[in-house]
This record gives sequence, structure tokens and C-alpha cells, in this order.
Amino acid sequence: MTTDLLGSVPVLHISNAERSCEFYCNKLGFQKNWQHQFEPGFPLFVSISRGSVTFFLTEHPESSAGAFVYIHAEDVDALAQELQARGVTLGQGPVSQPWGMREIQLEDPDGNRLRFGQDIEEKIS
Repeated sequence: MTTDLLGSVPVLHISNAERSCEFYCNKLGFQKNWQHQFEPGFPLFVSISRGSVTFFLTEHPESSAGAFVYIHAEDVDALAQELQARGVTLGQGPVSQPWGMREIQLEDPDGNRLRFGQDIEEKIS
């Protein structure tokens, strides 16, 4: 017997929760769900979400920056326009990829890479 998996929540290392929340919430359109801190002066652990996508952001030193997260989107071109209007610089795209996805990519202030992709009809050979 196997148990179904219900989803995942990537945990991204950040160096400054205030700066990262500003980027994810004000630039990428996420909402802050909650934050936890064991006591004043300790690292913050923050939950953010947009639609059905949730991330945990952590200042805890046992994690490291440099994550690469792939996020499915309904309309990558519209998302690119929205993010650029909010002042986000895209590192790539929108571009149609040979594997049948239309994608954009960007980095957060700590170097974590986020790639947003949308299925497209035709695959490029």
C-alpha cells in the first residue's frame, strides 16, 4: 500500500526577511501568511503564498541559498508583464522551450532562482 503525496512547500534560504517579504509580496504578488521567531533576535521563518503556491522563507543558518524552483503558471506572458510592471527584472523570457513549455526566470535578492512555466501546444524540434 502506498500513501499519496499531497503537495510540497519549498523552503528558501534568505538573509533578510524584511527585504525578502518586500520582494515576494510587493514585486511578485505573494501574501504573507505568518511568521515565526523563537525569541527576539533569533532568525525568522516566514510563510508566503500566491494562489496554490506556498513557500517558506528562512533566515536559519542551517539552510543555504541557491535553490531553483519551478512553478507552473496559467499565462506566462501575462505574468511577465505583471512582474515587469512591478519593477521585476527577468533573467530570461518569455521564451518557448524545446520541451513544450513557455517560461520566464528571475532571481530573488538572495540568488534563489524561480522559473515559471506554461504548457504550450507545440514542441520545438
